[in-house]
Amino acid sequence: MAMDAVVKTVHGTLRGAEADGVRTFLGVPFAAPPTGANRLLPPQPVEPWTGVRDATGYGDSPPQVAPPVSAGFDWDTGLSGGDCLNLNIWTASAGAAGLPVMVWIQGGAFEFGSTAAYDGRNFARDGVVCVVINWRVGADGFLYLDDGHANVGLLDQIAALEWVRDNIADFGGDPGNVTVFGESAGAMSIGVLLSIPRAEGLFQRAILQSGAAHHVLPSPAAERIGRSLAEKLGVPQTREAIAAVPVKRLLTAQRELKAELLAHPDPEHWGHDVVASLMPWQPVIDGDVIPRRPIDRIAAGAGAHVDIIVGTNTEDWKLFLAITGVLARVTEESLGGADNIEGFPPPAAYGLPVQAALEAYRAHYPGAAPGELLAAVQTDWWVRIPAIRLAEAHANAARAGAGTYMYEFAWAAPRLGAVHAVEVPFVFDTLDTHARLFGPLLGENPPQELADAMHAAWVSFATTGDPGWPEYEPASRVTMRFDVAQGVVNDPRSWERALWDGIR
Repeated sequence: MAMDAVVKTVHGTLRGAEADGVRTFLGVPFAAPPTGANRLLPPQPVEPWTGVRDATGYGDSPPQVAPPVSAGFDWDTGLSGGDCLNLNIWTASAGAAGLPVMVWIQGGAFEFGSTAAYDGRNFARDGVVCVVINWRVGADGFLYLDDGHANVGLLDQIAALEWVRDNIADFGGDPGNVTVFGESAGAMSIGVLLSIPRAEGLFQRAILQSGAAHHVLPSPAAERIGRSLAEKLGVPQTREAIAAVPVKRLLTAQRELKAELLAHPDPEHWGHDVVASLMPWQPVIDGDVIPRRPIDRIAAGAGAHVDIIVGTNTEDWKLFLAITGVLARVTEESLGGADNIEGFPPPAAYGLPVQAALEAYRAHYPGAAPGELLAAVQTDWWVRIPAIRLAEAHANAARAGAGTYMYEFAWAAPRLGAVHAVEVPFVFDTLDTHARLFGPLLGENPPQELADAMHAAWVSFATTGDPGWPEYEPASRVTMRFDVAQGVVNDPRSWERALWDGIR
């Protein structure tokens, strides 16, 4: 039976719940509601409260468009609301102190997401304080107008980490031992956080799952998107005018803008980075919050003091082609062409010498259908090559300092394979309660022993900085391969790394 759990924070007292040795606090504000005068602006401090604030139910999710079919299942977008800058905490029963802290930054293409999809109680069971944060997405988080404000969704993440620094000791956590971990856009966010001055000192370790440090927009492309949004809304291209638009109307305009991008992916209009990713909303190199490309700053030494794990899933981007049914409809002709394939960019969009590259992929994937070859190219462009480049850059910059570790998740889910996001319930060790969001990917009886191994490695890394396998360094490129049986391999992706050299 659940009991009350009460904690006093810097801003006021919270009442959560305690059951089975775990205290849970949900919907805890880390910044003021980004509504009214605060809308579309950087996060403002939490307003203190009197009395005891209830923290037994999930808070609002950020305003967002409904996710496409290709994004998966059950994102709880119905929880969207104004008071969305909140977080959830799972920690041990009262009396614990100095525990390692893990802060999860969720994915969702920088367009959607809900903390309700993630349950951190098994991290708390194993001696970790687990925090899952919300942050603004879409135009609310990444509208760029060259007006002195940019990347407010990223600033939300920083505000949440500052809240953790200032308050987590009250929940038994050690603010000097914080690991950020995230998947997809969450991992891409962490790649940015590793590189920027404003995040210095807020975390000591980082785990990047299927995302690295390449995905940012140059400011001219981001400004074109902001201008297009204002035109669709019929308002001046100012933050004040766009902020005055009702949320529902703003989301409708975002859907229209995305539909236009998918229908007419012209790089002359949108910019190559937008057309290749088809993500109009993402972090922007604004010269202030993000001074320059994150991977370049990391190669120059930014984040060199932070231990990292970075990795991907074997068939990551196959998920999106498979869920939409496009995987089976890709042809040899469309694979070698320049036009999008039912809304998905072809190999030519990624800067590869197409014919030579396709020959290489066919040689290494004999018997693969055209759709599977496209999925392999997209996996490499989106996540695998960026992960390798991040590991290389960090290992070189952090010599004799912080650790660099690499993994590949290879367990093949029924019918789909080792696709995007399938590792998440293994990391959280929630195979027994995985009906939300990721459950349909796993099939019947996913291997608990794999969840035991992966979850334990993440806990070990957060606790000590050592996940249990050798560090990655350019001479051997040791990579842990997670499957029903785990083991390390040396340089498992050498041909892809060579093929994409100078391109990605």
